[in-house]
Amino acid sequence: MTSQICVDSGILLKLLLNEPDSHLAEALWRGWVTAGVQPVAPYLFWFEVTAVLRKLTHRGLIQPEMAQKILEKALQFEVALQTFDGIHARAWQLATEFGRPTAYDTHYLALAEHLGCPFWTADQRLFNAVSDKLEWVHFLGDFK
Repeated sequence: MTSQICVDSGILLKLLLNEPDSHLAEALWRGWVTAGVQPVAPYLFWFEVTAVLRKLTHRGLIQPEMAQKILEKALQFEVALQTFDGIHARAWQLATEFGRPTAYDTHYLALAEHLGCPFWTADQRLFNAVSDKLEWVHFLGDFK
């Protein structure tokens, strides 16, 4: 059986955009591919990728044509979308427990918890909020 890693949209976006820690995301993803690890995410994953690219375009930080090409490339990555009964209720509980202002990111936590797999994030604030209690949450910036 292939092992799984829950991954947030920020990791994938760092693969596609020239950002700090992009080289870490590339090394991490390469390692997963080599090891036969399956990246997984909740169904909101592609919505978030699309929303970020649209926001960057709207703010004039990338040209629309470039954003379209990045989106097309992003959609070629094999990320298995998964869910389970009760994911929204569990995401709500986690958001409440950790004082998160929204429950988007806690859907990733809920899925990783449900699957019993590690979760990798590029979101420093999320990591800081949960890492003391959730040892299976990893921050991209700490990857060596």
